[in-house]
Amino acid sequence: MVSSLNTILNKLQDMQCIENCDDPDPAKRHHFEQPVLQTINMFVGEFACLLVYRANQILEYRRGRRATNGGAAPSSYSAIGGDSVHSLPDPAAVPATVSMGTENIEVLADMEAPSEATPLAPSTAAAVAPHTLPLRGAAILLLWVPTLCDMLATTLMNVGLLFVSASIYQMLRGSVVLFTGTLSALFLSRRHPPYRWFALVTVFAGVMLVGAASVIEPDRPAAATAGPATAGASPVVGTLLVVLAQSFTAAQFVFEERLLSRYSVPALEAVGLEGFFGLLSAILVLPTVYFVYGRAAGAGGFFDIPAGIHQIASNSVLLSSAVGIAASIAFFNWSGLSVTKYLSATSRSTVDTSRTVFIWAVSLALGWERVKLLQLVGFPVLVYG
Repeated sequence: MVSSLNTILNKLQDMQCIENCDDPDPAKRHHFEQPVLQTINMFVGEFACLLVYRANQILEYRRGRRATNGGAAPSSYSAIGGDSVHSLPDPAAVPATVSMGTENIEVLADMEAPSEATPLAPSTAAAVAPHTLPLRGAAILLLWVPTLCDMLATTLMNVGLLFVSASIYQMLRGSVVLFTGTLSALFLSRRHPPYRWFALVTVFAGVMLVGAASVIEPDRPAAATAGPATAGASPVVGTLLVVLAQSFTAAQFVFEERLLSRYSVPALEAVGLEGFFGLLSAILVLPTVYFVYGRAAGAGGFFDIPAGIHQIASNSVLLSSAVGIAASIAFFNWSGLSVTKYLSATSRSTVDTSRTVFIWAVSLALGWERVKLLQLVGFPVLVYG
């Protein structure tokens, strides 16, 4: 539900008119077009996870101090100071590693054994998997690489969402399986059995059908929701951008898997660090991009961050949805960390399918789109793959 809310709120922002809203000609109305700012908003939500993680570390540390001073057994968690990282794991604690990502937290170890660690901040001992090192010091900077992939992928997807419906956008994101499977074979030396390659081809066929639905049966003329940066574009552009973005997302997953084969890091901390690096990258890069390109492209362009901030501040729907997007990202990552360990991979696939169905149902109920025959055919093929 929370992850579905993120897509729905992003699409709601894209549909908000911010200029010439009373003009009888829909082509002259300008809508909110700030995919870069939406990406920054995502990183704000991720960074909030780091604040929660650090706050929980402090609480756990203080509880341990009180337990020690009171003569009770010391807490198994000691995240601030001490030598807990180098201590032997508690037998009750089960090691786990995670695959970070905006909407992809995977627990790669069996976590059925009990542990004193909380879902928000697992104990340091529990976070260190066998034959891996804790991700500390300069090694933390390695998370910057998947963060940059995430930044590119999310921005491209946000641009693509301007041209396609929310449900088609969500279905096209299923093509990440195709790219991840291919890249894992190329760079992780993973051998896929024939049935898995057949599944990847099936996914590709489903994506093609869904993409064709957005082109052959568009919900409304592109000019009806166009702004200064997207005038004249078509659903073909949106479809290609969303699919292209999945290649960067796949690169992010493959790099993270390679990284986590050597290092261990609690999931909530990893997500928060990626949010921190994402915000830092934006602070370092966007001012230059704005002065070199943003102002030259005209007011209201993708890189016109001051205009985007002004639009959000002056529009209650944009402001409330921005807060909702950041909160949904934070809560999704927390709930993913807390729930994933109890679900099998098949169960998670079912949940992801339910998310797409929910977004589709909400979009139809709100009148944002209509039923498309090719989409009805392509979605089952995509799910089957």
